[in-house]
Amino acid sequence: MRRLRLLVVDDHPLMVEAICLALEKNEGFEIVAVATSGAEIVSLVRRTTPDVVLLDVRMPAFDGLAALRALRKAGLDTKVIFLSALEEPQLVDRALRAGATAFIMKRIEPRDLAAAIRQALDQTLFHPLGQNPPSAGANGADAGLNKRELAILSAVGSGLSNKQIAEREWLAEQTVKFHLTSIYKKLGVSSRTEALAKAFQQGLIDDDLGHRAGRRAPAEPARS
Repeated sequence: MRRLRLLVVDDHPLMVEAICLALEKNEGFEIVAVATSGAEIVSLVRRTTPDVVLLDVRMPAFDGLAALRALRKAGLDTKVIFLSALEEPQLVDRALRAGATAFIMKRIEPRDLAAAIRQALDQTLFHPLGQNPPSAGANGADAGLNKRELAILSAVGSGLSNKQIAEREWLAEQTVKFHLTSIYKKLGVSSRTEALAKAFQQGLIDDDLGHRAGRRAPAEPARS
């Protein structure tokens, strides 16, 4: 497995140190530079050519979203993963729409950080080995859902809980909740039951899956 070169940007030196400690024992990562301000990101990316920037969102003067915009304006397409203590779905949505590869919560267990970064970069990891991706067809793109959201929608249709989906898709449970929030927004619904009904109508899940999901849905809390 190729080593990933990381640039870590966070305005809290202790957090930078904690991230470095969490990853330094993993041979799959090399931290090529650290910074405590988003204003440094363009020059550091040009100088160190990292594979990934691990970026805090809330920083004084020059926050993570501004830093991401500066990278893209400079013509740099380096992948960016936000690492934040903020958990507002709207912020996650803004980050992903701005071009972030993923959004990881800072309350993640340190031992899980390396795997979470790898999972965010390797799309195939969101489908367990030996399992086919959901057969949503072209309608998934028409509805604005990405592959990850389609996989989660398919799992919801199978009657799985958020915890079970997280285990099946190799995600944190909180991440599943944020993806569900995004799915609801894109489909124009507010609950799992409504999402399944609309997904069935639009052909995002097959007939048998839709009917089985409909019978199970009432037992599932109507929240993300």
